[in-house]
Amino acid sequence: GSFQFDHHNSSMGERKVATKYYPPDFDPALIPRSKRPKDMQVKVRMMLPFSVRCNTCGEYMYRGKKFNSRKETVQNETYLGIRIFRFYFKCTRCSSELTFKTDPQHMDYSMENGGTRNFEPWKEAEEKDLAAKQAREAEEHGDVMKQLENKTKDSKLEMDALEALDEMKTMNALRATVDPEDVIAERLALPTSAELTAEDEALIRS
Repeated sequence: GSFQFDHHNSSMGERKVATKYYPPDFDPALIPRSKRPKDMQVKVRMMLPFSVRCNTCGEYMYRGKKFNSRKETVQNETYLGIRIFRFYFKCTRCSSELTFKTDPQHMDYSMENGGTRNFEPWKEAEEKDLAAKQAREAEEHGDVMKQLENKTKDSKLEMDALEALDEMKTMNALRATVDPEDVIAERLALPTSAELTAEDEALIRS
């Protein structure tokens, strides 16, 4: 008869409580802090941010491929106070180690060792646009006439684009008003090639 509580067979809710008891004299400042080394590496699961080719075996690994990596903070290298991180990962074919870093200056990543980043045409176009913008800003700096000239050019390009858009809208509206049934009826009303041949022969005989 007597009831005995079995700790091993008790439910998970009874054994794993959500809240802990803290005594009234508890001081979190007295808890000893574990000091991590600055170059400590952390294991992370992530996806490749760009397509890359392994320099050892030539294997291509494409953007979005999942892999396990080690992450560390790059020592003595920051951009405007922003920390830069390095990621280590292995080639899926030959297991050679490759590394890439974060690039906060360009809001991107940069390949560091063991591989070559694939050519990205959109990236080249973005770099050209940025270079053109920077060149224009440098050209306009302190030159009011140049600023006015560039604004005039921009206005003209915008007007040309709007005119081309209006023309396209007009053409689309004209196409929309054409009834397909009328087009078919007109085609049916035209004489066939056999009829044209018979007319030509009749003219020759006459």
